[in-house]
Amino acid sequence: MILKLGTRSSNLALTQSRSVARMLEKAHPGLSIELVEIKTTGDMVTDKPLKSFGGAGVFVKELESALQDGRADFAVHSLKDMPTRQPSGLVLGAILGREDPRDVVITKKKVPLEKLPSKSVIGSGSMRRRAQLARHFPGLVFAEIRGNVETRIKKVESGEYAGTILARAGLKRLKLLEHVAQVLPFSIMLPAAGQGALGVECRSSDRRVQKILESIHQEKVAECVNAERSLLETLGGGCHLPVGALGTLTASGELKLIAALGLPDGTKLLRMQDQGPPAEARAIGRRLGKRMLAGGGAEILKLLESQG
Repeated sequence: MILKLGTRSSNLALTQSRSVARMLEKAHPGLSIELVEIKTTGDMVTDKPLKSFGGAGVFVKELESALQDGRADFAVHSLKDMPTRQPSGLVLGAILGREDPRDVVITKKKVPLEKLPSKSVIGSGSMRRRAQLARHFPGLVFAEIRGNVETRIKKVESGEYAGTILARAGLKRLKLLEHVAQVLPFSIMLPAAGQGALGVECRSSDRRVQKILESIHQEKVAECVNAERSLLETLGGGCHLPVGALGTLTASGELKLIAALGLPDGTKLLRMQDQGPPAEARAIGRRLGKRMLAGGGAEILKLLESQG
C-alpha cells in the first residue's frame, strides 16, 4: 500500500515528515510512504510579517487543500502552526513526538541576552516572544525577521541582528543545537501552544488512514497540547496572539497548565495556571482561558486590537 504524505519543502518540515513516515512504515510492514512537497504561502512570502497575511496558519492552508483535493492522504505539521480548528472534513489523526518545548537564544558569539548592549536588535516577529522578553529584558529592541531556521541563523551570524529566538525542538531535529547561546527557562518564556509537537492531519472520511495513524498517536502528548490549544481558542484562537502556554503531567498524574498573555512592549503580562485530571484537558484549557479573560486578559486583548 502506498500513501501520500503532504509536507512543506523546508529542511525542518522534510525532517519531521520523514520521521513520521519511518514510524508508520515500521508499524505497518508493507506500507510505503511517498512524500509530496507543497509550497505554502508562508514559505513563498518572506518579505512581510506573518500576521499581515494570515499568521502562522499560512504554513498550513495549502497542505490542507492538498488533503481536500486528494493530492495527499495525510499531512505533517508543526502543531504550533496549526489553527485551533480544522476545516470541515479534516481531522487531527495523530499528535506525537513532542521535543523539549523551550525557546532558545541565538547570538553571534553566544552572548546571553542579559549581557547584550542596550538597544540590541533581536529578530522576532512573534508577539508572544516579544511580550515575554520585553518584560524581562526591557533594554532590547525587536524587529521582524523571516526565513527558515538556517536563514535566521545566518542573519544573526552576518550581524544583521544581534540575536534571534527559535524553538529548541526545531534546532534539535535539524542537528543545529551547537548554535544555541542560551535556553530560556519557562519562568521567562512560555512556548506557543503545541510547540515541539507534531500534528498529523487527514480527511475525516478516510477511516483507513485514521486507523493507520492511530498506531503512532501519543495520548499523553495529546492531553498536554489539547489543554494548550483549548486555552488559545478560548482567548481568541489566533496563532499570532501573544499567548504562551505549557501543559505538563505532574508526578501525581494531574495535568498542570500554565499560560501567559501580554502586550508586545512588555508593559502588561498576565500569567496564571490551573490543573486537573488529564481526561479533562480541553476543559482545563477553557477554564483557565476564562479565568484569564476575567482577570485582566480581556483588557489586554482590547488594547491589542486597538493597536492593530
